[in-house]
Amino acid sequence: MILAKVKGNIVATQKDSHLVGHKLLLVQPVDLKGEFLPSSEIVAIDLTGAGTGETVLITQEGDAVQQILGHNKAPVNTIIVGIVDSVDVVG
Repeated sequence: MILAKVKGNIVATQKDSHLVGHKLLLVQPVDLKGEFLPSSEIVAIDLTGAGTGETVLITQEGDAVQQILGHNKAPVNTIIVGIVDSVDVVG
């Protein structure tokens, strides 16, 4: 899993029929302090209700996405699996 921050919403007037009704968000990986990592933004499907500015956990494993969606027909590789309330690091 990857720690990321939601940067915004993706609005698509046309999308794959298996994505209809699902929210797409633009996320970017962050470090444990919440600072953006020098990596590209990622489009992720969201079933958690996350919003812009929230820190989330994402997974980029197709098998995990298929298990959560319940099928393998959606062209999705990244999914938000949780909204992070806080991060505590010991040491």
